[in-house]
Amino acid sequence: MSEPTLEELIRGKGAHADPVACVEDLSLDLAWKKIPGFPHSIWQILGHMNYWMDYDLKRIAGERPKYPDHASESWPSATGPVDAEEWRAETARFAGLLDKLNALADSVPELLDVQVEILHSSQRSRSSTVRAVLWQTVVHNSYHIGQIVMLRQCFGAWPARKGGDTW
Repeated sequence: MSEPTLEELIRGKGAHADPVACVEDLSLDLAWKKIPGFPHSIWQILGHMNYWMDYDLKRIAGERPKYPDHASESWPSATGPVDAEEWRAETARFAGLLDKLNALADSVPELLDVQVEILHSSQRSRSSTVRAVLWQTVVHNSYHIGQIVMLRQCFGAWPARKGGDTW
């Protein structure tokens, strides 16, 4: 018995945009472009999502990744990607991390109900089952994919090649 709604949200079905489609067709120039008043580029947002997905997948696997001392540690540096290949690698990493989340969401209920170790005091106020961590990750990604879509709209680069709502 899987979590079909969770699986749909991980990959952007229904009301959610496909997160991979939101980034995979962007050029390096657009991935790094910033707008006045907004602190991050799409490159940085994607790196931030990758950071937290990797962190939570490690927690789920029983590893003990270090929780960052400051929020800034979960954001890529302001120097940006070196070249288009590095951008493609980061988008491929994003797709791979989503695949891992999707595989977990498609697990048996017993696995979804396994407790995940709390590694930081900020995690104590909420449930830490595999299911809860997956839902928290989906919500986090949804928030940031919305930012990416808005940035793309500002750049005149929306919808994505694979489509997306324009209204």
